[in-house]
Amino acid sequence: MTLNKFNKTSFNLALLIGLFCSLLFCLLAYFFLQIQPVEFLKLGAILFLGVVFFSYFLFSKRFEEFMLARVKELYKSLFPATVSTSIIKSDEDIELLTRNLKKLNTDKNLEIEVLKNQENFRKEFIGNIAHELKTPLFTIQGYVLTLLEGEVTDQKIIKKYLKRTSKGVERLTYIVRDLDLITKFESGMADLEIKSFDVLETIKSVFELLEMQTLKNKITLRFDKKYSKPIYVKADEERIQQVISNLIINSLKYGVERGVTEVSIDPLEEDKVLIRIADNGEGIDKQHLPRLFERFYRVEKTRNRKLGGSGLGLAIVKHIIDAHNEKIFVESEVHVGSEFSFSLTRATTNDLKGN
Repeated sequence: MTLNKFNKTSFNLALLIGLFCSLLFCLLAYFFLQIQPVEFLKLGAILFLGVVFFSYFLFSKRFEEFMLARVKELYKSLFPATVSTSIIKSDEDIELLTRNLKKLNTDKNLEIEVLKNQENFRKEFIGNIAHELKTPLFTIQGYVLTLLEGEVTDQKIIKKYLKRTSKGVERLTYIVRDLDLITKFESGMADLEIKSFDVLETIKSVFELLEMQTLKNKITLRFDKKYSKPIYVKADEERIQQVISNLIINSLKYGVERGVTEVSIDPLEEDKVLIRIADNGEGIDKQHLPRLFERFYRVEKTRNRKLGGSGLGLAIVKHIIDAHNEKIFVESEVHVGSEFSFSLTRATTNDLKGN
């Protein structure tokens, strides 16, 4: 035990006991002993100092032993499997515990912050999905109730209402289907059919599928250069086609009239390639980039839905790329354009032989 650490509690207790013993001695000396006043004061002072010193020594030792026992119990409860309590000694103890408690406090604060963020995200997600479902549901309900009332008899108007109802149902189907797909990816239930394929041919297939949409939007869809040789990658071809399709559709949706959407394939590493989809469209402010791949997140709440979709396209893209253990990147500048890119693994000669 170290005596250089002043213990205020022990000193106060020792002081009280010293005063009590001195007072008791004074009473005894006054009534029963014939002692001169000077000797009386000397003995009282010696008794007081001796009692205070002895009491302080005893109390501080017992107090320290008690505190160390409690510290060890606390340490065991906080770090039961990492550190032995034998390292806690009376002359080097509390600093180690203090450091660990500060670390624990920091970790707990971080956990609380994460939980708060998750709660905010959950509330925002519920609000977003309610908004996404509410619009088509109200549309369907309005047209169906109008038709059920029987006030509309014109066949052309009836057909027009039924078409709009069908579009509402189609949008609900998109949302439910895409939410189901995201849930499967998040739970690990979505299976990938990994094989080798020519990614150039996959991109060309997407170009063909979106030809009418590019003409409607007056946007040119092209490669950055002529690729004379196949580029074989190892992935789930159907899912990668969905990724490319979603990214190009997103580019067309927010492109500018007579704009350009360009696809390029660059070598990234010895066994990797980078698929880049760039445009000269509206662009995205930097503050929105970290949240682009969240479900239902919209850069502008008023952005139109003229091309339909579920609002989950980029979230699905992120899940598919993550499921392949690949990376996806985004760069954008307002009024300049955006570029989405993702990596894929090249197919080896052995992979091609196995197909």
